[in-house]
Amino acid sequence: MKAFVDKDICIGCGACTGTCPEVFEMDDDGLAVAIEDEISDDLEESAVEACEGCPVDAITVE
Repeated sequence: MKAFVDKDICIGCGACTGTCPEVFEMDDDGLAVAIEDEISDDLEESAVEACEGCPVDAITVE
């Protein structure tokens, strides 16, 4: 499973980093990025929660 952030949509609210900091972080521009290519099984639920909690639907987890 992988996570992706569409930086054209991201507003930099930080909700994803608050929910799943093991997978998401904020870059120098204040926008979210996925920090792991493959999400480990123990983090999948948290990554999906971050995806669902994104207020602008900028995150995809597949």
